[in-house]
Amino acid sequence: MTLEDDAERKYRAPALEKGLDVLELLSTNGRPMTPSQMSVELGRSVSELFRMIQVLEFRRYIEATPEGYRLTNRLFSLGMAQAPAKSLVEAALPVMRDLAARTVQSCHLVVPTEDQIVVIARIEGPGDLGYSVRLGYRRNIIDASSGLMFYGRASERRQEELRAHLEPKFGKARLERYVEAATAAGADGFVRRSSDFVEGVIDLVAPIMGADGIIATLITPYIQRKPPVCDIDEALEHLRAAVSLISADMAAVSQP
Repeated sequence: MTLEDDAERKYRAPALEKGLDVLELLSTNGRPMTPSQMSVELGRSVSELFRMIQVLEFRRYIEATPEGYRLTNRLFSLGMAQAPAKSLVEAALPVMRDLAARTVQSCHLVVPTEDQIVVIARIEGPGDLGYSVRLGYRRNIIDASSGLMFYGRASERRQEELRAHLEPKFGKARLERYVEAATAAGADGFVRRSSDFVEGVIDLVAPIMGADGIIATLITPYIQRKPPVCDIDEALEHLRAAVSLISADMAAVSQP
């Protein structure tokens, strides 16, 4: 919203806006924050925010941790109640279960939200050991393996929007490195790289395409088992076959 739009608004709800400011700040920041830290970032006093924080905690939108307050999955759950997200998850889950069984690895479904990624579904790998991420997990798109695909397979307009969001936050040099890697990933049609988040994990990522371009990614965080059950090249082929099935299903759903 621009300053001009803000000035022309007919109605205001200051208390509601303070609460929304807190939610948006925690979402953008991606880590727990204390009331004092929120106060500095939002330019409001701690006393102004105190009641908002208490209400948001009572309604289970945020929760207290030793490091500060963080978002719960409540907003995520509300968003998932929308039909488009439901359709994607419903189409993906059976395929994801089959993928996990074939590769003996976990997998998770990711969608973009502005300049972040969020996990909206996951399937645990079979067996006693595995690796997975929690539902609602968020990360800056520029830091995520799936973020490479979201840029590399995006429309020119979406790429312009991402650059406009990312350059002020991360700088021109960092953005250029991201764009170069993402462009290569888009041309390949997949991502295969060592996780920069967890040692010993290789991220395998493939795009789920819709009528208007990329809508999601499916990720297998590959862990080498001993003895090996499904090698990494085979796992990648199974992943690419899985996204083709989901993409076809989503294309059928979007047709009138």
